Amino acid sequence: MIIILKEELPQIIKSTYILAILIVLFFVTFIIFVVLMYNRKQLLYLKEQQLKESEHQNQLLQKELEKQKLIEKERERISHDMHDDLGAGISALKLQAEFLKQRAEDEDLKTDIDELLKTSEDMNLSMREMLWSLNSGNDTLGSFIDYAKSYAQNFLKKTTIVLHIENENVIAETSITTEQRRNLFLCLKESLNNAYKHSRSDRLTLAFIQHEKEFMMKISDNGVGIDPGKPKGNGLRNMKRRMQEQNGHCEVTTENGTHLFFRIEL
Repeated sequence: MIIILKEELPQIIKSTYILAILIVLFFVTFIIFVVLMYNRKQLLYLKEQQLKESEHQNQLLQKELEKQKLIEKERERISHDMHDDLGAGISALKLQAEFLKQRAEDEDLKTDIDELLKTSEDMNLSMREMLWSLNSGNDTLGSFIDYAKSYAQNFLKKTTIVLHIENENVIAETSITTEQRRNLFLCLKESLNNAYKHSRSDRLTLAFIQHEKEFMMKISDNGVGIDPGKPKGNGLRNMKRRMQEQNGHCEVTTENGTHLFFRIEL
């Protein structure tokens, strides 16, 4: 039988204590190692999932870009066909009508031919507007503003309304979508038509303003304004609807004339 002396007991307790601490440290280290490995595996898994999602998004983007290219190509084809076929047909119709007018002797017939010439000219103008809308090369603020100014000047040149044009901080190369460009132009046409028919004004200001990614077109006249007692016409409702469809805004004020504000996010 082995007898442990009293002076040996503290040494045994000390060794046991140290051994217990080492065992605990080993288990703690093991647990930390397991946790780190698990976290690393989770991180690798998340990165792999993100990479797959990124590849999927890139594939979708590539398909969307290809789709947009096909749409633009089709738009260009339609544009060329309209210019070559429809444009040539309208020009031939106009030329034939002018020839008939020279030979006509009946004044009523000449009046009818004049109406035909006016209709052909309106059709030619509408066709040019459609060709401008279809051409993706015009999807910049500079192109839109140039066309809008040209249209406003031609529209008002035979009226008593004096046109003033203002530009503020406009970067001509800024991109604008085809739909935004088209709807802004249709709002401009409606505004000019309303000013000519109802405003009784002699001055109209067309302003284009850009603040970073916000673009505003402002059309102001010094006429009689809008009678609040009269119901709003379809023109104003259509303009507001067009802006809403482009996530934009259409505002109207009638202090010292009529002022229309069209805002879009570029």
